[in-house]
Amino acid sequence: MSTSTLRQRIACEAARLLSARRCSDFFRAKRAAAKAVCGGWARPGDLPTDLEIREALQRLMPVETLEAGASDVSQRFAAYGSLLEPLESIHQPRHSHPEGDVLYHSLQVYELIRGQRPYDIDLQLAALLHDVGKGIDPADHVTAGLAVLEGLISERTAWLIEHHLEARRRREGTLGVRAARRLRNHESYEELDLLCECDRDGRVPGAVVPELDEALGAIQELEVSLGDPT
Repeated sequence: MSTSTLRQRIACEAARLLSARRCSDFFRAKRAAAKAVCGGWARPGDLPTDLEIREALQRLMPVETLEAGASDVSQRFAAYGSLLEPLESIHQPRHSHPEGDVLYHSLQVYELIRGQRPYDIDLQLAALLHDVGKGIDPADHVTAGLAVLEGLISERTAWLIEHHLEARRRREGTLGVRAARRLRNHESYEELDLLCECDRDGRVPGAVVPELDEALGAIQELEVSLGDPT
């Protein structure tokens, strides 16, 4: 078996293990995949990079969520649900996230955004999906999240997710002047800043939030009613 073929097989197996939540991070998934594919021994050059695993995840996740006969809208929202559901089991540091798991936080952020921008589908999806990468690669959750969401969200939603950490740094005064200026000059800067604010405020223990299916259903209904082709 060629090195490239072996790397591809290990990457696909690692993506499958991550997708099935049998492994919680790329390092463990890579080791488990190497054991499954080649009996546990593999040269460093045979192991896929994190980017290769992300690309395999990107190919795998949407396919797994499609249902025969489902509309494109239904398929996308099924994909969102499959990415969000596992976040309930991912808990965050209490000092920064006293509210608890990632899904609960994401639902809080979504509910805050919906209250202020009830017709902004892109922003509501960004609020709900901004931390999906924490279920794939906690060390770089923005990149991982955008990789697996590619083709499932609008460019504007992707931009909001991509830059939400920079917006936090701008508020904290730790973002460079040029980078801060680029953010402020973007047409969706106001919404990005609002997302940052709600990301900060959506950390309340015991806050009332909708169920995940309810939140996804509300956004899907809004998209259909507005004819949004996200």
